[in-house]
Amino acid sequence: MIKRRSQILCFWFLTWDLVLTAIAWVSAYYLRFDSGWVPVSKETPDPYLCWRNLPLVILLSAVAYEITGQYVIHRLRRFREEVIAVFKGTALLSLLVMATTFYTHDPYESRASMLLFSVLTMAGVLTARRMSWMAIRYLRSRGYNQTRAVIVGTGRVARKTARALRHASWMGIKNVGFVADQPNRWTSDLDVLGTIADLPEIVRKYGVFHVFIAVPLSRYNDARQVFDILSRSLVEVRLVADIPNLAGLSLTTTNLDGLPVIGLRESPHFGLNIVVKRAMDIALSLVALVVLSPVMLLIATLVKLTSPGPVFYRQERCGLNGESFQMLKFRSMRLDAEQQTGAVWARKDDPRRTALGTFLRQTSLDELPQFINVLKGDMSLVGPRPERPVFISQFSRTIPNYMARHCVKAGITGWAQVHGWRGNTSLRKRVQYDLYYITHWNPWLDFRILWMTVWKGIIHRNAY
Repeated sequence: MIKRRSQILCFWFLTWDLVLTAIAWVSAYYLRFDSGWVPVSKETPDPYLCWRNLPLVILLSAVAYEITGQYVIHRLRRFREEVIAVFKGTALLSLLVMATTFYTHDPYESRASMLLFSVLTMAGVLTARRMSWMAIRYLRSRGYNQTRAVIVGTGRVARKTARALRHASWMGIKNVGFVADQPNRWTSDLDVLGTIADLPEIVRKYGVFHVFIAVPLSRYNDARQVFDILSRSLVEVRLVADIPNLAGLSLTTTNLDGLPVIGLRESPHFGLNIVVKRAMDIALSLVALVVLSPVMLLIATLVKLTSPGPVFYRQERCGLNGESFQMLKFRSMRLDAEQQTGAVWARKDDPRRTALGTFLRQTSLDELPQFINVLKGDMSLVGPRPERPVFISQFSRTIPNYMARHCVKAGITGWAQVHGWRGNTSLRKRVQYDLYYITHWNPWLDFRILWMTVWKGIIHRNAY
């Protein structure tokens, strides 16, 4: 069902999209030929040709934007989906305009102005969309443009759903209560409006437009019952997936020859994402090595002078897909430190450390050679910290989802580390933060973690 408010939003976005596309089309001509910013090596086309094609460009833009889903309006739509839709719409529009001018042998043909048109259109439409959604979300958080919802269930998942709706007040979805067939004494603090059989009356009485089914996996048959009961009601029904022991991993949906397939464990680092992250790693690690080279040279000299043995300490760690690599550190222990004890967990007042090694560990300066691992491709600047194979075999048996950390490259720093979960701290918390990073990864999160690493300093009281 399309509500009147959704129709208004669609009309609002369509109007601004067409206006900004028209402005971009005309601006591209004047920037290309009249601004002097771009050298003109051939005869300047008459402005009339640009203005003459404007109605056609507006018509093609309306078609392209509709085809690419720019007017799929709903409260749960993420801005990332908006960006993808606008990118596809702009690309399709550019192709349609070029194909049309080529087919009609239009005298107004300029590759530079077409490139400017595409960039200006995308920037203008995205900016307008962002500003519009910011205004809409502000109004919704203040109580305007609200819609109502009920939650089927009263357990852990239902309570988390209610908290999420309260937290995301910008969506404008207000939970009016819960629905359960068998409420017990633990649900006395909830507003239970009735049973599943009462749903049609509850929907009518409270003006409900969204129904969230939030029940345990063992009760998913209730979802079919809810769907059947509401089959004659014009409400949106959504299932809040409760997959045990998969906290922190996002779900993805695909279609396999008509069958819906849910992905439970997928890395976000694929396709262009890999290229972007690798480019960031190479560029920033090169800068770090150049800037920090005097410090690294000084540390290497001190390690050599204060203790016999090599400057670097090479240790087998596991990274992407569980594959092992030799991680580099400045040596902070005696040369024979592990000959008798073997691989052991670092502890406070570790007697194996040298005097210089104690300082290097506390300041994390022993980690600097790992920029070389980043350049080699063994590691990334940001990611879950790598662990030794002997410990991984232990942790994977006792900590749920521990191996999911290996679906991305290990990092010098990470989301867990900047929140204090390093050294002798809770492994479960560390894994929880690592899984959050994997699920929510984007380049801006990496920059945020790097900034937090610098801002919070390099001294860690839990570093042994």
